[in-house]
Amino acid sequence: MSEPADTADTFSPPTPVLSVGPVVLPAPGRAVDLEVRVSAPVTGSDLPVVLLSHGQGHSNHLSSLNGYAPLANFWAAHGFAVIQPTHLSSRTLTLAPDTPGAPLYWRSRAEDMKHILDRFDVIEAAVPQFLGRLDRTRVAVAGHSMGGHTASLLLGARLTDPHDGTEVNLLEPRIKAGVLLAAPGRGGDALTESAAKDFPFLLTPDFSTMTTPALVVAGDKDASAHLTVRGPEWHTDPYFLSTGPKSLLTLFDAEHGLGGVSGYDVAETTDESPERVSAVQRLTWAYLRTELYPGDPAWQTARDALTAASSPLGRVESK
Repeated sequence: MSEPADTADTFSPPTPVLSVGPVVLPAPGRAVDLEVRVSAPVTGSDLPVVLLSHGQGHSNHLSSLNGYAPLANFWAAHGFAVIQPTHLSSRTLTLAPDTPGAPLYWRSRAEDMKHILDRFDVIEAAVPQFLGRLDRTRVAVAGHSMGGHTASLLLGARLTDPHDGTEVNLLEPRIKAGVLLAAPGRGGDALTESAAKDFPFLLTPDFSTMTTPALVVAGDKDASAHLTVRGPEWHTDPYFLSTGPKSLLTLFDAEHGLGGVSGYDVAETTDESPERVSAVQRLTWAYLRTELYPGDPAWQTARDALTAASSPLGRVESK
């Protein structure tokens, strides 16, 4: 991939994006075949890849390959190939409630990402415009909310399977960096009684094994009271309870939607802010750019721009 003229505070105009979906990946043993959307700039080669895992929420289509356009479009317009699966937890699917893994399919979600990595040839063959253009050595994962939980497992976090008591290790070494957006934090007494009962897999996360570089993004007003009794700081656990190298972006006055990253003009976004979404777009792009291309100044430039603003939208710390 050629070096772009972009910096995190003075981006060049976005390039046109080609977005194709659904691309169907046969998945024997899965309740339904895996459908993905692929978005990438119309020109360029050796494109780094971001696997983007959707959250849940109340809307019908944000939890699918059709959600998260503010992130997918921006990253693709600035040089990434973005692949978005429809996980089995998607509201677009009408699976029986007794389907194994229901309702949130935490293990299947991570396996979806591994399946995508195993099927790059199928994706390229299905969309000839992408043939030979994906850089399989530069792959990142990003996820919002439940998607952040999925990303954390692929980055090395572990948990105890509530069904059989075994330790689950879904680390994916082909993934070189990650972005966790409003991801769940630690379990145990940090969870509400209802969350512990309904989602027992959230009881036992272990972030100490999450060694892959990652950027954790958290809103300082994201209470998530239906899941945790700890308030907004719960979403910073993946940073404070993991080993470095990690960075934490705390967004001021941001709630769970982080300004509206899950879709354009989404009614369930309680903190709608185009300025905040723009900050998330630019800072996440810059972080991934530097992690996948060591020595690239994009991340430092983005951090400097955030600090230099007259009214900063957030702060960054690293370890």
